[in-house]
Amino acid sequence: MMAKHAVAAVGEIPRGGRKIAQIKGRSIGIFNVEGEFFAILNHCPHQSGPLCLGQVSGFVEANVPGEYHFTRRGEIIRCPWHGWEFDLKNGQSCIEPDHTRVRTYKVTVEGPNRDSSSVELPYKAETYPVTINDQYIFVEIP
Repeated sequence: MMAKHAVAAVGEIPRGGRKIAQIKGRSIGIFNVEGEFFAILNHCPHQSGPLCLGQVSGFVEANVPGEYHFTRRGEIIRCPWHGWEFDLKNGQSCIEPDHTRVRTYKVTVEGPNRDSSSVELPYKAETYPVTINDQYIFVEIP
């Protein structure tokens, strides 16, 4: 069974931004890629470097010499230790996509009108009614 964990209000992670959260003993990076949220394990499979502290970039492509363009901006993370690159959307290695990947987690954005009976939010009120106006980002951990 998957458990959902509230990690941030949507406004806490701007486009191109990230947040590293500790969830059930795991360090997980949550990234905002053009308004979509993705979560990966903060652990490079190469030598256990802090992957989510790395530079987020994209690719430079060229069809002919001297004419280049940028693609996939903000979708690729580079490990700060040895430069291994991974796709934030699916965790695949950019060099060995069939053999190497980093763990990804399902992310949902939910508003205040959801059924919160099985979700523990970071803030609780014991005796007064509480209204939540922001949407929250949830990461599902098995």
